[in-house]
Order: sequence, then structure tokens, then C-alpha cells
Amino acid sequence: MGARGADRKIDYIEFNVGDIERAKAFYGAAFGWTFTDYGPDYCEFQDGRLTGGFAKSGNVSAKGGALVILFADDLEAIQAKVEEAGGRIVKPIFAFPGGRRFQFTDPEGYELAVWSDK
Repeated sequence: MGARGADRKIDYIEFNVGDIERAKAFYGAAFGWTFTDYGPDYCEFQDGRLTGGFAKSGNVSAKGGALVILFADDLEAIQAKVEEAGGRIVKPIFAFPGGRRFQFTDPEGYELAVWSDK
């Protein structure tokens, strides 16, 4: 993990999930992520820029953590993919200084956001 990243930069994000296959199906369908399985209780994901993991856990607490924000060139298209993949929009697209974004929850209940400068 740490050898790839720059000093004091976020290098890896890990989500505790109840169902790894469900997480892979959602993030694969919504964002095109790819995966490497490391046994039945761990899977690494690659989004093309950052790697992270899904760790199987019987105790998933998705609320109250940091807000992970992804970038998209076409915000409306990604919102549609998120919804088609089973995500739930919790804040529809809104403008803010510098761009627009929306927030959603994934099938585990994690809240994430997607933003665009367009």
C-alpha cells in the first residue's frame, strides 16, 4: 500500500462491507471500477487513479465517516448510472462555487458524492 503513494497523501481507502460481491457489482456498474480478490473476506478495487479495498465485516457502520468525493466529466450520466446500479440519491445535483455535485448512498449505506467542474 504505502510504497506507491506520495508522502502524507491519501494512498488507499478501505470500506467495511457486509457483502463484497454486492459492493463489486455496484461500483463496477456505476463507475467501471475493476477488482482483485484476495480470498473471501477482502477485495481490492482500482478506479484508474486510486486503489482501495472492500473488507468483509459483520459490523458495518456507514454513517459519520469522511465524505469520499469522486469526479465526473458528465454529472447527469454518472447520476443515472449510480441510480441504475442501486444507489440512492440523497442530495440531487446542486451548484457550489467551482462546480456542481450530488450525493448518494451505496447499497451498504455509505454516503459519497460526485462533483464536476462543468
